[in-house]
Formats: sequence, structure tokens, C-alpha cells
Amino acid sequence: AQLVESGGGLVQTGGSLRLSCAGSGRTFSDNAMAWFRQAPGKARWLVGAISRNGDRTFYTESVKGRFSISRDKAQNTVYLQMISLKPEDTAVYYCAAARADRGYSLSYVPRTRDEYEYWGQGTQVTVSS
Repeated sequence: AQLVESGGGLVQTGGSLRLSCAGSGRTFSDNAMAWFRQAPGKARWLVGAISRNGDRTFYTESVKGRFSISRDKAQNTVYLQMISLKPEDTAVYYCAAARADRGYSLSYVPRTRDEYEYWGQGTQVTVSS
């Protein structure tokens, strides 16, 4: 089973990008999903996450109102729509699927790294000033 991110690239300040995370090898439709990011020399931080049933989301404060996470269970895919991008959004963005062995409720949104079991390889997002 794997997660594959796409959609990263170079964009100017104020621009938009839409990241995609496609699951393969198994269905992730029953897992909570998230996007993390890691800038050079910094830790990997949660950007946004969505619950198993998609009715709850969480965003880190710095991206609220600009980023939106969504999922298409039929396509086994999660998206991160990013608008009004800033240079400080520059990072490698990673998709993650939450652990399925902890009995999370359908509306629970995991917020810590250790709650996520599957990780993609990452896609680079660079925002030029």
C-alpha cells in the first residue's frame, strides 16, 4: 500500500496550487487523512487533516482560510487546495493516512504524527516572492 502525492511546483506569491494524494494497494476510504509539510531544517508539521467520514477538518492556524482539505473516497484520493500562497508556505508536502488500529470515531481528526501510519514521498511546493 502506498500514497503518491502530485501537484506541487513553483508558484508566485498569491498564487494557487492543488495537491493530490492517490492511494494504491489498498483503500484508504476508512482512514482519517492529512497533509503535513516540512521546510528545510525544520520539523514536519500538520497542515490540515480530515476525519474518516469527511465531516470534520482541522487546519493549522497559519493556513486557515487559505487551504482546504477534501477527499474523494471513490477515487481513493485526498486533495489540498491552496490559495493566496506565501513564501513561508514553501516546503515539501506529505500526505498521510491515520492508523486504523486505534478505533478512532468517524468524526475524529488525528493531529499528531504518531497517529499516522502511511506516508507518501512528498511533493515540493515553492512560493517565490
